Amino acid sequence: MQPFTHAPQQAQLPLFEAFLAQPVLPGLKPSEAPRKSSQPELFSELALRGAPGHCQSLLAPILRELSEEDDSRWLTLIAPPGSLTQAWLRDAGLNRERILLLQPGGRQTALQLACEALRLGHSHTVVSWLGTINSNARQQLQRAAASGNAQSLNIRLG
Repeated sequence: MQPFTHAPQQAQLPLFEAFLAQPVLPGLKPSEAPRKSSQPELFSELALRGAPGHCQSLLAPILRELSEEDDSRWLTLIAPPGSLTQAWLRDAGLNRERILLLQPGGRQTALQLACEALRLGHSHTVVSWLGTINSNARQQLQRAAASGNAQSLNIRLG
């Protein structure tokens, strides 16, 4: 995976564009070069369905890669399921020194907390478990990510 950019004036790659741009099989060439848009994708979503253990097995390498980014900022997890404990993070091989786990408190929703974490810019990626979100929430996350030069990834479990 290509590293995220550090400078606010440079565009970031969408979270999974680097994977999609690479051939899946040796000798297989992509049919076309990745499209460059004027506005980078700052929001990605991943839907996982199945047994919780299987979903965690699929999620572990993604989170591990994000926790090892060259970016000196945090990987922030907003409202992760209870099964993503410190022990699970350790066993999955994540760099726990680069991860913040945050739960909304009081009247603050997980969406508000995710937007705040993105806007502050102390995280290179904010991973949230917001479930299915509407276009208004998606726009809020995109604006906050742009403001903080960060990426937003929403995980939908089902």
